Amino acid sequence: MVDIDNRQEQCTICKKEYTSVHTEVMPGIKIYVCNDCLESAKNNFIWVCMSCGKVYLRPKRLVLEKIDNFELKQAYTECEDMQIIQGIDMCISCDPEGILNYMEVQKTAMEC
Repeated sequence: MVDIDNRQEQCTICKKEYTSVHTEVMPGIKIYVCNDCLESAKNNFIWVCMSCGKVYLRPKRLVLEKIDNFELKQAYTECEDMQIIQGIDMCISCDPEGILNYMEVQKTAMEC
């Protein structure tokens, strides 16, 4: 749920604009999103790392073309017209070893 209050904070996505539009993604952690970034979310998937704050913005069509997992592709396709900004626990920038370990576990599970 998006909330609007009188407090202006820097946009979490572009870090250029100030806005009062925000949502609480985890207890005590808010993401602020300006109108330009909300508009950008129509054509792009946006992921925000909850550990380091790095933002990943990728065109929806490009992401959908590269997804091999049928269920994941179907879920993203059904949400293609929505403005979605997702929080992720970690990213390749803040925890490269954690990401590689996660991918190794996924690869091993797929081989079983």
